[in-house]
Amino acid sequence: MTLGDKLRSLRAIEGSLRGLGRPMTQSELVEAMKQELGEGLSQAYVSQIESGTRPHMTNTSRELLARFFRVYPGFLVDDPEGYSRELQSPLRTTDSTVDAWLYAGAVQFSADPPLEQALLAIAEVSDSRGALLLLGEILRTPGLAERLSEVLQPSTVGVTGHPPPAHN
Repeated sequence: MTLGDKLRSLRAIEGSLRGLGRPMTQSELVEAMKQELGEGLSQAYVSQIESGTRPHMTNTSRELLARFFRVYPGFLVDDPEGYSRELQSPLRTTDSTVDAWLYAGAVQFSADPPLEQALLAIAEVSDSRGALLLLGEILRTPGLAERLSEVLQPSTVGVTGHPPPAHN
């Protein structure tokens, strides 16, 4: 996959994560970077990267795009000749998508610091997919979520939205 292909793919994922129902345009990417990071690239520069007329980026540009898309900077290069995504585990690919979704959710809910921190904590677990599946099982087990909420956060509101029951 070329750098341009990767950037187009990241814009598509970002558009989906932002609820656009379509890939984020190059112009939307440039504007969002300026708003969210305080700096950005030009639309012409992004276009040159995607078209392949600029096959390499500066380290500063790579770091900026990596921060915006929340990917490892080393991802933003052309894959070596003969590289095949099929060599990657399908679960690892899914886990990367889940991580991107969690990081985007953390940004979306930055006004709610406890929720933002929870999403970041899950994204930073080596198996974030597994962590979400575990959370699903906890929530399906009657009474377990409430009990865990009491034990882990006795002075806060539990997952049911109600304060933990008073103990006599």
